[in-house]
Amino acid sequence: MSLGRQRRSSAKTKSAKHKKPGRLPLNKVVLGECVAELKKLPDASIDLVFADPPYNLQLDKDLMRPNNTRVDGVDNDWDKFDSFAAYDRFCHAWLNEVRRVLKPDGALWVIGSYHNIFRLGASLQDLGFWILNDVVWRKTNPMPNFRGRRFTNAHETLIWASRDQASRYTFNYESMKALNDDLQMRSDWLFPICSGPERLKDDGGRKAHPTQKPEALLQRLILATTNKGDVVLDPFFGTGTTGAVAKKLGRAFIGIERDPDYAAAAEERIGKVKPLDDQALETQPSKRSQPRVPFGTIIELGFLKPGSPLFDPHRRIRAEVKADGTLKYQRSQGSIHRMGAEVQGKQACNGWTFWHYERNGKLLPIDALRDKAKLKLGLVEPPVVIAAE
Repeated sequence: MSLGRQRRSSAKTKSAKHKKPGRLPLNKVVLGECVAELKKLPDASIDLVFADPPYNLQLDKDLMRPNNTRVDGVDNDWDKFDSFAAYDRFCHAWLNEVRRVLKPDGALWVIGSYHNIFRLGASLQDLGFWILNDVVWRKTNPMPNFRGRRFTNAHETLIWASRDQASRYTFNYESMKALNDDLQMRSDWLFPICSGPERLKDDGGRKAHPTQKPEALLQRLILATTNKGDVVLDPFFGTGTTGAVAKKLGRAFIGIERDPDYAAAAEERIGKVKPLDDQALETQPSKRSQPRVPFGTIIELGFLKPGSPLFDPHRRIRAEVKADGTLKYQRSQGSIHRMGAEVQGKQACNGWTFWHYERNGKLLPIDALRDKAKLKLGLVEPPVVIAAE
């Protein structure tokens, strides 16, 4: 047995001891240490986890500005570990529990800096998670490098991973594409760091939490990888950014936080959040989630007749529709996808958008006929027509 399989097998054995039935503490801030509280949650109960764990910055002295004032950075006890080995043991412990509580099709987002993100990535793979993307959060207003000995650290890295390689994780591709002006959303995201009215302050006017994340960052990843009503867990809840965004977007949340001051600030903050109404939360459905209609059904319903010609978008290639739903071009015959790939010399092709039929002298993609078929079969609701006054 390989070392990786041994580790995954060991992780499953250990997690099996912690199976806990019971109700989820939905929309609550749980006060306690993350590993201990995670062990209390039932198996396979969480849709998405967002984790902003300690970065283990290894700071050994104060960071000063050129004017000799102290930088209000991360020097809290919760970010300090005796060694890399101690940090790795901590990460394996909480990640192991996270994998146990995730549903089979659940996923995890974890964020970190160069100090810890590579160690986290190795732990994820050792425990059996399947890494889907690493996303770079580029900060529009990063803290300068005051000592002038390194590049300005202007980004943090997020890892998006499914519970298993075979997980059918949620990804609202069409919504992300629409959010990005109909272009595929890239893996480099540009957001400012949390500042202004969004930044929580303590009674003394200082930052309530040194690493509070901007709501815009959480909003994008929650919209991208959950659906309305899903349960989002944050085991390092801090001042509750995850909970505030989840509540606004109609998702349930569970926050685990060991610091009572942070937990109190989170509860107060989330209590002021008003959820968006259901209509505002409607997202563009993915084409993959829509009812499947084979090309042969288009012929069976009479939208195209056997012997009808189909063309490429430029009318350079002409193929013929056959009664069994195949296309014939010269001596080759096959599905709309295989023939579309063959005539272009490619490995794959979406035949629905490549092949066109002619109506009134114009070429239209056969995908339009698929929409008509779905309507005739009752697979989609007819469009609402508003009569003119």
